[in-house]
Amino acid sequence: MQDYQPSPDLLRDRIILVTGAVEGIGRALARAAARHGATVVLCAQHEAQLEQVYDEIEADGSPEPASLPLDLEHADEQLFLGVATTLGDEFGRLDGLVHCATYVPFLSRVDDYDAKEWERVLRINLTSPFLLTQACLPLLRAADDASVVFTSDRVGRRGLAYWGGFAAAKFGTEGLMQVLAEELRGGTRVRVNSVDPGALRTAQRRQLYPGEDPNTVPPPDIAVPTYLWLLGRDSAGTTGQALSAQAD
Repeated sequence: MQDYQPSPDLLRDRIILVTGAVEGIGRALARAAARHGATVVLCAQHEAQLEQVYDEIEADGSPEPASLPLDLEHADEQLFLGVATTLGDEFGRLDGLVHCATYVPFLSRVDDYDAKEWERVLRINLTSPFLLTQACLPLLRAADDASVVFTSDRVGRRGLAYWGGFAAAKFGTEGLMQVLAEELRGGTRVRVNSVDPGALRTAQRRQLYPGEDPNTVPPPDIAVPTYLWLLGRDSAGTTGQALSAQAD
């Protein structure tokens, strides 16, 4: 999908919610989706950081975005339902929901993994995406052609040592994606897929690999075409698929 060339109006008039929109893949995708015509709902924890991305999108000349401050660690079911109600009142539907927010505090043996951090990692990477998706399902069903995209990882498809809670959460993400895709197959116009973006030059990777030369890792933009393809009509009929943004 790296070679995919989306049309300039691929996402025109679409309402797309992107979590983790202030850094890495989320930020790159939010700006790209807006450039292709989408009204992007920017979601992240800190409002000040959201304002920066908001201003960048406006400076690009793209459709005015919306901001949604949301703490994925502490939000409960009622808060997610409230978010969906707010989106419904404002837009009436949701054409795309992309889960880009991730949290990886460290690499550690299972022997030494801190139990509280395990819970936190699963909460941010798996439970909250589930709750947000569940709350937004009526809005997604209200769209003519809706797409849910979960950001996965290679360690969620084949376990690797020291990835602990993050790997467990991403295995759960893949399972959730497959189950939801099957439940929605045929009876709705909602597609559900996952993307492994591959190694990217992000703040999270710098934290996990402090000795790595960042110039040896591609920027987040390289993963964006795969996400755009899944969000637009060019991927109509594609559901339940675990895709990779970079060639092996």
